[in-house]
Amino acid sequence: MSLVEKLGPHLPFLRRYARALTGSQESGDSYIRASLAALAESPDQLNEGLSPRLSLYQFFHAIWLNTGAELEGEAGNAAGDPADARLQALAPLHRQAFLLTSLEGFTVPEASQVLNMEESEVTKLIAKAHKEVENELRTKVLIIEDEPIIAADLEQIVDDLGHTVTGNATTRDEAVEMANAEPPGLVLCDIQLADNSSGIDAAHDILSRFDVPVIFITAFPERLLTGERPEPTYLISKPFQEGTVKAAIGQALFFHPSKSKQAAA
Repeated sequence: MSLVEKLGPHLPFLRRYARALTGSQESGDSYIRASLAALAESPDQLNEGLSPRLSLYQFFHAIWLNTGAELEGEAGNAAGDPADARLQALAPLHRQAFLLTSLEGFTVPEASQVLNMEESEVTKLIAKAHKEVENELRTKVLIIEDEPIIAADLEQIVDDLGHTVTGNATTRDEAVEMANAEPPGLVLCDIQLADNSSGIDAAHDILSRFDVPVIFITAFPERLLTGERPEPTYLISKPFQEGTVKAAIGQALFFHPSKSKQAAA
């Protein structure tokens, strides 16, 4: 199998990763070009003991580090995507570990191979990165849920992440009233509420006034996954796992294009 056949399917994903790591597509692509040029000259530099994807990412990191990883001056992203700016605020090693696992879906053992580090060290880096992100994104959360036990579970999860719960609404009208009284930075929303009103309608009402991410948490995901657009970006089925909700909250806040100025905790 040629080098192109072996690595080609993974290059679009490496471009995504390089962009997030360096802060701009132009800068990321320059590192990829350098990596591919070096591989074309000496293909035996690729680690044949790893899968093609792992070996490609590992080699990319070797190039990135050997060229000094001077990304801060190259990013040019001051007016760009807020998620990119937040990534650039992370220390380089934290950024690498965070992106490899959260964006690229590598396991900790795989990320440790890419970074040539001990698994325990990678785990520490990921934990530090998540803590930095959570501190940066701390916000106010409105819960829309008519089942008291589930609402209490969600409130505990939100508290554990360091966010503030502004209220728990059980009907559409109550949700809109609470949002207007204290604008949220995030909404966790069931779709079937106590008075047979719709959480979907409540979310639409809130979004008409506030630019905030909404995570739907429902026992009826088929009501939202219809194949028609728009569909929700974040949808969690009941019964849910605590880790799933925490991950969705982190992703929703991190990648939302604009965090509401009114929602700072």
